[in-house]
Amino acid sequence: MNNMEKYKEIERSIIKKYRKDIWSKFVKAVIDYELINEGDNVMVCISGGKDSFLLAKCIQELQKHGKVKFDAHYVVMDPGYNEYNKSFIIDNAKILNIDIEMFESDIFDVVENIDSKSACYMCARMRRGVLYNHAKELGCNKIALGHHFNDVIETTMLSMLYGSEIKTMMPKLHSDNFPGLELIRPLYLVKEDDIIAWKKSNELTFINCACRFTEGCSLINDGTSKRKEVKELIKNMKKVNPNVDYNIFKALDNVNLDCVLGTKKDHKYESFLDNYEK
Repeated sequence: MNNMEKYKEIERSIIKKYRKDIWSKFVKAVIDYELINEGDNVMVCISGGKDSFLLAKCIQELQKHGKVKFDAHYVVMDPGYNEYNKSFIIDNAKILNIDIEMFESDIFDVVENIDSKSACYMCARMRRGVLYNHAKELGCNKIALGHHFNDVIETTMLSMLYGSEIKTMMPKLHSDNFPGLELIRPLYLVKEDDIIAWKKSNELTFINCACRFTEGCSLINDGTSKRKEVKELIKNMKKVNPNVDYNIFKALDNVNLDCVLGTKKDHKYESFLDNYEK
């Protein structure tokens, strides 16, 4: 099968075979959370992994078949990849028929001189800043990232178990440092297992991280095994209650403020005692 036939098969699989598990959930997130609007200019960030490449294909399909008209740039930031990983990303973009715009940065060189314990964290922070700057240069008002449902659940659990805080990864948020720029996560409702199934059924291979220094690092990894640990915890909980991941997700959309000890809004803490006698 040549590249042209392959990419058409891949596109068909998103719309047909994985309509219920991927396409419908992608569209639902876009509509329910009002992620893409008429006239938007979206910078789609492709890291080289399965999630960001699927995100790019879904946004391509939405551009072609959606009712809302918007522009999109499919951007790959090269933080200093070795030639093999760089070629791998370029080849996958050709197979998937994504016209990528690659630009270079020196993040890996900078991170090389940082303590290894904080390298992943610093790399993620710097990547985000470079991407925001590039989005501004392109005249984009939105940046799309490939975080999925499992990332949301795991982040929620990490915040509770290690951060002593109830908070989650939001489907969209305004940038604090770049006015007029918004970060969106259109794969918010798509489960990782379904992304893996899509990848395998289309016989696709993607890089995991392409990091020069460490294995298993990613944009949302905190440099330790905590996320992996939480992933295993949720997996084991699902053996007892198959809906546990959805319940964690729904709990963040169903917070009962009458039954919490304290809340925080705009960095200001309020105790339940403040209004108890009222």
